[in-house]
Amino acid sequence: MNFATARLHMVESQIRPNGVRDPLILDAFASLPRELFVPEQRQHLAYIDEGVLAVEAAADEPARYLLQPMVLARLLEAAEPRREDHVLDVGGATGYGAAILSRLAAKVDALETSAALAEAMRKRLSFVGASNVDVHAGPLEKGVPSKKPFDLIVVNGAVADEPKTLLEQLADGGRLVAVVRKGWLGRAWLYEKSGDSVSGRPLFDAPADYLPGFEPQPQFTF
Repeated sequence: MNFATARLHMVESQIRPNGVRDPLILDAFASLPRELFVPEQRQHLAYIDEGVLAVEAAADEPARYLLQPMVLARLLEAAEPRREDHVLDVGGATGYGAAILSRLAAKVDALETSAALAEAMRKRLSFVGASNVDVHAGPLEKGVPSKKPFDLIVVNGAVADEPKTLLEQLADGGRLVAVVRKGWLGRAWLYEKSGDSVSGRPLFDAPADYLPGFEPQPQFTF
């Protein structure tokens, strides 16, 4: 399979037609080999127009997926990453999102749930030269408070509710993008912090799997 051709097709048929215009974002998607961030037996699926299984389910971990390329690209377009930004990438599985962000921002902290996932991500990021990314292990919903404040937080999956703990780690003027999912319906949201207040607005419908720690909580009725 010609991955370079598939990568160009992804940009020209999935990402650019959906309103992504930032040349730095387009170049990052066009140049970063997404096939390196999925298991070898699924590399032929790396550039399809949907999320791709990146990590098989284990006894203590659910399966993990890379966001659909168009969804990630549109989230970044809305977030408007800047060269000087300090970014937190949450739940990036094998690190594709963090690698994209490494080409758009000055500093990236990436968070995964376990030491094993973090180490696997670290190796892939090193392989593609993402030297401005530090990888951490811990509960996704808690973020990385020791590294705050962040100019931008990217959540690589669905959350059931507004991620308040992550929003508290934003700098003044910071942005957070995530897919907020109610039942089967997911919608991308952009949150912006100004002083002590946070405002949010919906962007577009988006499919995504819930990230660990952000699933719907059981509802009790009497």
